[in-house]
Amino acid sequence: MSARGRGGSRSGSPVRRPGPLARRPRRGRKLRVGVIFGGRSVEHEVSLVSARAVIAALDPERYEAVPIGITKRGRWVCSGVHSALLPDPSVGGLIALEARGRNGGRRGMRRGRHEPGSLDVVFPVVHGTGGEDGTLQGLLDLAGIPYVGAGVLGSALGMDKAVAKALFRQAGLPIVDYRVIRRRDLERDPVRAAEATEEALGFPCFVKPANGGSSVGVSKARDRRGLSAGLALAARYDRTLLVERAVDAREIECSVLGNETPESSVPGEVIPANEFYDYRAKYLDPGSRLEIPAAIAPEQARRIRDLAVRAFQVLDLAGMARVDFFLDRASDAIFLNEVNTIPGFTPVSMYPKLWEASGVSFPQLVDRLIDLALERHAERKSFVTTYDPDTNGG
Repeated sequence: MSARGRGGSRSGSPVRRPGPLARRPRRGRKLRVGVIFGGRSVEHEVSLVSARAVIAALDPERYEAVPIGITKRGRWVCSGVHSALLPDPSVGGLIALEARGRNGGRRGMRRGRHEPGSLDVVFPVVHGTGGEDGTLQGLLDLAGIPYVGAGVLGSALGMDKAVAKALFRQAGLPIVDYRVIRRRDLERDPVRAAEATEEALGFPCFVKPANGGSSVGVSKARDRRGLSAGLALAARYDRTLLVERAVDAREIECSVLGNETPESSVPGEVIPANEFYDYRAKYLDPGSRLEIPAAIAPEQARRIRDLAVRAFQVLDLAGMARVDFFLDRASDAIFLNEVNTIPGFTPVSMYPKLWEASGVSFPQLVDRLIDLALERHAERKSFVTTYDPDTNGG
């Protein structure tokens, strides 16, 4: 393993265990883990598969899994069973989130036939809008419940590819040329929007919604007609559109794990069945494959691992992230593509597979992520939240 924390770098070290701030339940009591999945997102179905895998990885001797589903209509239900599908909204009861008290007691209100009860920690696997953009994280913060992954700010930054790229550029990280288009400008003058984009980037180029995932709404444009069609497609999913100069590149991914001192996994390569790694190539076409570790030079691997940690820190992330790169076939130049703050946890997902290749099994990875969530929550609770100028030093 290698890692670079804010205070330096480390290589060849095992994944560190949580610091003294982390607190697990007293001996003999299982940790109640709420696995939140589904959601009002185009990645709804992917989330269901991720939830099944996470629940299966939770050691029943140590954890009590509490599946909490969000339907496509936004209704929160608790199935009471480890279902492969979301329960019918007419079957599940409404739920209210609550955290366990200091002595295991309950705080908050709850109602409905299937009740999650009090929770020690939440493992969110709601991919995309409403789960990966900071909204779910804000709700959990308000409820006072520890949760796996980045906080509100990091989640929002990681979700918005346009803002993330601006921050990467400011930090001096290598990215491809890009252009941001607002849907209102596209609607006002679609011809001018396409012309300006062609002048700035040329062809081929990739068009995508700035806020999205699983390559939904992404297309490759080779001419003006394809660009116009791609912009119209992306505008169906977001108000901010991102157009990037295409490079003939290999797609390399790297997993990051940690809080203040994150660590990076060995890099892996995605070899898509289609021309690029679109939704069908990711989840439906059996021809896509992963090469782990990636067949790249040691120096390239070190560079990618270093950039992955730096990107993680630039966006103020925590817990986990998968960082995606392009490796130019002609020049060997490395470009940072994007960061995924709730990466897929399906059986074929790169994030857990990269850690498995780095010596961390799927169950160990889930354990570590829960520890990091508790560690981060304990730190937040240590901050002073009241102020009296007479006693706090006014």
